[in-house]
Amino acid sequence: MAQNIYDNPDFFAGYSQLPRQVHGLDAAPEWPAIRALLPDVTGKRIADLGCGFGWASRWFREQGAASILGIDLSRNMIERARADTTDAAIEYRIADLDMLELPKASFDLVYSALTFHYVRDFVRLSRMIHTALTAGGNLVFTIEHPIFMAATHPHWIQDEDGRRTWPVNGYSLEGERRTDWFAKGVLKHHRTLATTLNRLISAGFTLRQIKEFAPTPEQIEAMPELAEEMERPMMLLVSAHKN
Repeated sequence: MAQNIYDNPDFFAGYSQLPRQVHGLDAAPEWPAIRALLPDVTGKRIADLGCGFGWASRWFREQGAASILGIDLSRNMIERARADTTDAAIEYRIADLDMLELPKASFDLVYSALTFHYVRDFVRLSRMIHTALTAGGNLVFTIEHPIFMAATHPHWIQDEDGRRTWPVNGYSLEGERRTDWFAKGVLKHHRTLATTLNRLISAGFTLRQIKEFAPTPEQIEAMPELAEEMERPMMLLVSAHKN
């Protein structure tokens, strides 16, 4: 079973104060880039894996989706999502993505934001999602960029020009990585960029678009702390298709 860090009281308290959790999708700098990857969702059946507070699930309905199934391991997340949702076409369930099974050809779009790096068996998950999608269906997801996850050195280094850099440690050594973020020992699973993409291809997906997210100059002007993300990619955005 996956680590359920989001039900840790200290972690959940800190996580709940992130701007994207207080203000929703528009407070996530990568959201415009994600939107550009999404297909037309009008009338579509969507699975939102790692749905959190349900921000994306509710947005999909606002865009005309027929139904959404939101899945999250955290009871705290699901309780909050249910409390903030009054739409009967959105269903939320507690489930572990490392064991989740969805019915065959039951969804037109599977979406996930910053969740798959918590999944141990990405091979199994990719195959399961491919089976759960209808022909012509799409998978759109974001994860922590493998380079960002591998930059585990506790301190940035300043070069002679004053720029900050983060040493990348053991990039090719895949497996468990632990970090301290709102709580000690948060467990993630590191896979190289090539491994992530090749496992999708092996599952039967056609890759449509890959983005290594970087903030725009306008976003940096509005939020100067985003400037450090220009030094290494923080997020990987992937769009894949089932023929």
